[in-house]
Amino acid sequence: MNLQLPDILIIVAYLVTMVMIGWLLRKKARLNKENYLLGGKSLPWYMLGLSDASDMFDISGTMWMVSLCFVYGMKSIWIPWLWPVFNQVFMMMYLSRWMRRSNATTGAEWLTGRFGASGRGVRSSHNIVVAFALLSCLGFMAYGFVGLGKFVQVFIPWDIVRPYIPFNVSPEYVPHFYGIIFTLFAMFYSILGGMHSIVLGDVIKYGLMTVGCISIAIIAMIRLRGHHLNVPEGWLNPFFGVRLDLDWRNIVNDADKKIQADGFSLFSVFFMMMLFKGIFASLAGPAPNYDMQKVLSTRSPQDASKMSGFVSIILLPIRYSMIIGLTVLALLYYPRISDSLQAGHGTDFERILPATINNFLPVGLMGIVLTGLLGAFMGTFSGTLNAAQAYMVNDIYLKYINPQASTRRTISMNYLAGLVVVITGVILGLFVKDVNTVLQWIVSGLYGGYVAANMLKWHWWRFNASGFFWGMMAGIIPAIALAVLKSFGWLKGLDLYYWPILFLLSLAGSVLGSYATPPTEEAVLMSFYKTVRPWGFWKPVHQKVIKADPAFIGNRNFRLNAFNILLGIIGQLCLTILPMYIVLWLKGPLLVTLVLLLIICLILKKTWWDKLNEY
Repeated sequence: MNLQLPDILIIVAYLVTMVMIGWLLRKKARLNKENYLLGGKSLPWYMLGLSDASDMFDISGTMWMVSLCFVYGMKSIWIPWLWPVFNQVFMMMYLSRWMRRSNATTGAEWLTGRFGASGRGVRSSHNIVVAFALLSCLGFMAYGFVGLGKFVQVFIPWDIVRPYIPFNVSPEYVPHFYGIIFTLFAMFYSILGGMHSIVLGDVIKYGLMTVGCISIAIIAMIRLRGHHLNVPEGWLNPFFGVRLDLDWRNIVNDADKKIQADGFSLFSVFFMMMLFKGIFASLAGPAPNYDMQKVLSTRSPQDASKMSGFVSIILLPIRYSMIIGLTVLALLYYPRISDSLQAGHGTDFERILPATINNFLPVGLMGIVLTGLLGAFMGTFSGTLNAAQAYMVNDIYLKYINPQASTRRTISMNYLAGLVVVITGVILGLFVKDVNTVLQWIVSGLYGGYVAANMLKWHWWRFNASGFFWGMMAGIIPAIALAVLKSFGWLKGLDLYYWPILFLLSLAGSVLGSYATPPTEEAVLMSFYKTVRPWGFWKPVHQKVIKADPAFIGNRNFRLNAFNILLGIIGQLCLTILPMYIVLWLKGPLLVTLVLLLIICLILKKTWWDKLNEY
C-alpha cells in the first residue's frame, strides 16, 4: 500500500503546524536565555514529562524494539536495560530532585556549584563535560537520522520522487536525503521557538501517537483472535535461563542468525552485565541531553521528581502497544512482508515496523501513525538540538567569548549554534551504517566514560574537579578508541562486554585525579551539601555544616530511596509487559501483572509521593 491523499494531507498539516508553532512562539522565546533554553522554568511538570516521554519515543528506537520483540518475544522487555531504561526510576526517586535544587541551566553550569567557579581543575571539568555533551548529542542525532531515512524510504519510493529532483542521489544515500528534508522542519521550529515550541510540539505529537498506538494494538488483537502465532517455544515467556534457547529453525531462519550476531545467546551473562552497568549508570544521574534539560526546566525539585515518574507511566504502555501490535501483525502475515525485509546481508528486522505499517494499516490511520513517528523523530531531534545549543551558548560563548552579551546577541548565537549542530549531526549521519551500530556505541561505549565520574560527583565529598576531568578523559578516550578498533574489525563482540574495562579505567582516573590535587574548597562543599542534600560519603562535610548550623538535618533516606527504586523498577516492567499481555490475550499473566502494579502504586503513594516535600 502506498500513501493515499488523506495520509499525505495529515502529514502536511502536521509539518505546517510545527512551522507555525515555531514562528508564533519566537517572540516568547526571545525574552531571555532562560526562556529560550528552559521555557522560563514556568511549564507544568506533567507537560514537561509528556514532552520528555515524547522525545524518548523516537523512530530509530521503536524500529529497534519492534525487531527485538519479533525475534526475542517477551524476553525483549529486558534488552532496553542497555540504556538503561530504569534510570528514570532513580531520577524519579531522588536524582531529579537533587539536580533541580542546583537551579542551573546546564550540566556544565551545575559543576560550578559542586566544584566552585575558578581553578584549573574547574575549567578542565567544565570543558570535558561540554565536550561529552556535544559528542553524545551529535551521536543521538546521527542515530535518529539513520532510522528516519530507513523508515521514510518504505513509504515514499525513490522512483516516485526522482523525476522531481534536479540532481542525482546514489541509492545508498536516498535514506539520508529524506533525513535531511525532515531535519530542516525540526530545525526550524526548535531553533525559532526554543523550549516552549519543543514542548508544545511534543504534546501534539504524543496525542497523535496515542491514537495510532492504541489503534494498532486493537487491529492486532482482532486479527490474532482465534489464530496461533508461529513462534519458538519460550517466546511467550519473559523469564530465561543461562541460555536464550529460542530456536527459529524452520520458522524464520534469519532470526537465529540475528541472535548470534547480536551476541545475546548467553542471555544470563548479557543480563547481568546490563544490570551491573545499569545500576552504576543510573547512580550517575541524567546524561547532559534533552532529559537533563527537562529536569532543569521544572518549577521545583518536587515537580522534577513528579516529571521523571510521569515519563514511564505515559511512555511505556503506549509505546509497547505499538511494538507488540506490529510484532503480532508481522508474525501473522510474515510471508507477505518477508520480501520487503530483505537487504544485502539477509533479513533486516529493523524494517518490520515500516513494512507492517505499509501493509496492514488503513488509509487515514496510516497517516496518523506516520505523522506521529515523523513527529517522534522531530521531537527527539529538536530536544537534543536544544541541549546542544545550551552547552554551546551558555558554556562556551557566554563563559569564554562574550560574558556580557545582550539578550538579543545571545539568542542570535543560539540560532547560529543550532545551525552548526544540525549540519554536523547530518554529516555524521552520512557515515552511520545502521541504527544498532551507533546505539551500541552510545550506550555501551561512550557512556562508559561518563558513569564513574558522574556517580562520584553526587556521592563522595573528596571527589573534586580534577578527578572529574581525569575520570571522564580516562573513559572517553578508550571509548573512542574502541569505536575505531571495532570499525576496522580489530575487535569483535558487543560494546557492552568492554564496558567494565572502560568503567574501571574511568574510576581509576577519578580516584587518582582527586587525590593528586587538594580537596574542593570547604565553603563550596558546604554550600553544595546544604543546597542539594545528597546522601553518600559526606560525613566530614556534614559535621562542618552541623557545626555551623545545628538546625540542619541531613538526608537519611538512602534505605527508603533504595526500597522505592526496587519497587519502581518492578512497576516499570509491569507497565512494559501490560499491553503485551493485553494484545496477546494472555488473561492469567495480565491479571497477575495488574494486581502487582496496583500493590506497587499503593505502596509508592505512601513511601514516595506523600514524602516529596520531606526529603
